[in-house]
Amino acid sequence: MSAMTEPEPLQQVDRSYVRYRGRKLSCFSGCDYFRLSSHPAVLKAAREGLEKFGLNVAASRLTTGNHAIYRILERELADFFEAEDALLVPTGYLSTLVVAQALAGKYSHILVDERAHPALLDAAHLLDRPVLKFQHRSPEDFGRTVARCGRGARPLALTDGMFSWDGSVAPLGAYLRSLPRDGLIVVDDAHGAGVLGNTGKGTPEAEGVGRRRIVQCITLSKAFGVYGGAVLGSRALRDKILTRSRLFLGCTPLPPPLANAALTALRILKSDGRLRRRLLQNSSYVKEALQNAGVALPQTPGPVVPVHFSSDRKIADLKQRLLAGGIYPPFLRYPGGPAEGYFRFVLSSEHSRGQLDRLLDVLLQALRIAPRLALATSLR
Repeated sequence: MSAMTEPEPLQQVDRSYVRYRGRKLSCFSGCDYFRLSSHPAVLKAAREGLEKFGLNVAASRLTTGNHAIYRILERELADFFEAEDALLVPTGYLSTLVVAQALAGKYSHILVDERAHPALLDAAHLLDRPVLKFQHRSPEDFGRTVARCGRGARPLALTDGMFSWDGSVAPLGAYLRSLPRDGLIVVDDAHGAGVLGNTGKGTPEAEGVGRRRIVQCITLSKAFGVYGGAVLGSRALRDKILTRSRLFLGCTPLPPPLANAALTALRILKSDGRLRRRLLQNSSYVKEALQNAGVALPQTPGPVVPVHFSSDRKIADLKQRLLAGGIYPPFLRYPGGPAEGYFRFVLSSEHSRGQLDRLLDVLLQALRIAPRLALATSLR
């Protein structure tokens, strides 16, 4: 894969726009699905948290940095997600890593979706057991991989919940049917939490599975629009992390103003069902328009539209069309995706109908010029 280069800086403005090279452009990048990062009440909570609590506890939570706001947020997260308990960590990426350190040596084999997020690949190494990859979102190959572990095995599986590049979802119910009773699935639900399910509880809710053999790891920087991460699971798991995770022990926790802002964002998302309805409406509007125009779009629940070209000329053409249409080109090169990169259009609840129509106009113009425009169902 070619080396990643640092992109030009962007300034977020007016909730669903960015300033780029002096121009204000519609933004379909990033994963702030409800644009809570710019919600007035969330910003107010951050300012109030700074005034009340200061900027930083400047110590590990297991020494003198255990601020009361952390436990308040944890309890409300556990309540919202209907988990027995929750534990905050400084970033979403760390959530799977602290779980891996807590559970290292407790399972016989580690099963990983072949296109899992890098955080899960790093977690797999920390678990200190043989790692077996299974085909992406394939219950059949998952079952075969479980069988390869042999009788008496105690496997632990690692998968994304909602896969960020196309909005598809891991078939957790099917995985659980193949998994032994004492097996476990750790779900990196960074993109599913707050978005999927009837009430936004994420991939487990969307898939209709219980929590007995599920650990849900989330970030607070996507649907919640703030920062930090959390592990949702049993009290016993929380205690294991406190006891066994060197990452948790050695990290300065989330700045209290951000914890206060995340608490407000959680309460907004919990109480205001209009946000998720608008997100679903915007996603359905764009996907249905593309499907009605004859585009073979993957059937996924996530508010993501991936566009994959194999031609540099077509990539450059769509970039130019987007800029001419007042849209920032969301072209990505990311681990797990194609080496040549792809366009990922992420829809939010706060995009206006005018912004959505302009995006559709540009994409459908490109489709007429390049009829082989492919909305990727799998990026290999």
